[in-house]
Amino acid sequence: MVCSSCLRSVIVRAGKIGILTKRRVQISNSWRSLHACVGVNYTWNCEFRRSLKMMVDSSGAAAKRGPIVDILPEKEDDGGYVSGGWKSEDGKLSCGYSSFRGKRATMEDFFNVKTSTIDGQAVCMFGIFDGHGGSRAAEYLKEHLFENLVKHPQFMTDTKLAISETYQQTDVDFLESERDTFRDDGSTASTAVLVGNHLYVANVGDSRTVISKAGKAIPLSEDHKPNRSDERKRIENAGGVVMWAGTWRVGGVLAMSRAFGNRMLKQFVVAEPEIQDQEIDEEFELLVLASDGLWDVVPNEDAIALAQTEEEPEAAARKLTETAFTRGSADNITCIVVRFHHGRDADPADPQPD
Repeated sequence: MVCSSCLRSVIVRAGKIGILTKRRVQISNSWRSLHACVGVNYTWNCEFRRSLKMMVDSSGAAAKRGPIVDILPEKEDDGGYVSGGWKSEDGKLSCGYSSFRGKRATMEDFFNVKTSTIDGQAVCMFGIFDGHGGSRAAEYLKEHLFENLVKHPQFMTDTKLAISETYQQTDVDFLESERDTFRDDGSTASTAVLVGNHLYVANVGDSRTVISKAGKAIPLSEDHKPNRSDERKRIENAGGVVMWAGTWRVGGVLAMSRAFGNRMLKQFVVAEPEIQDQEIDEEFELLVLASDGLWDVVPNEDAIALAQTEEEPEAAARKLTETAFTRGSADNITCIVVRFHHGRDADPADPQPD
């Protein structure tokens, strides 16, 4: 049972000394007492991991899995932009990515693009991971989230369940890997997983995914902000508080209501994703995933309109990154643009990165 008054006093003290989102949290020797107070319980998760391993061991041979291909060889110019592009072998899909440190002293954004073939189905995975309080959580997600997902025994049969369980289990694994450190990193995750023609978009935090359908910008994720009525109710029901400290924050500390990591607030700041799924048809034109360094200054409609002006997704991703910077974004900025090619637009292409 969580000691609510103890936790509130710790959070309020943390808020008073000015711990802000996107800033490295300095954790004192009270770490272990706080951890005990919060009472993070890993028992169920350990049991889940053991059962998951048994299921993988027993059923893994049945699934015909091709290699997971990381398609992120990067090229960087003197301006500090990292960008690249890729086209699928059948010509039905192309993507581009662009990432820029911007005005921040450190880079805490990470991103990932992977492809594979499972049971004869083409699988493509795209992810944006925006770290806060440090870069370790975002880097961990880049290294592990998609690898864990494709190993889930129900990935092909119940993809939404697999995504939800993998998100939450990867969060537990990250917290365990960091339990002896004095850091309290956190990260968003906004991912798009394409299995054949079925698209699954999952989100934790305030990164965002928007799709263009028949020229219209449609958000496929909703930012997890503490002042969202349903999120505020969830946090308060768990014994937490949402307060104003320059913006709405959980405990006056964190400006998002869901995240990976953030051990000190884990009881309230969960890593359970919200998932939307869509069947891709000829009306779907392109997909934009980005960290809030873009969305803070570029509305959904502008992002789609700008991306549509470029034929190549890499050029579109770079244009979005540059536009956000010129509009005054003070954050790291990372974008992935995915273009769907239908009918005559789908020409066989070299699967190697541009």
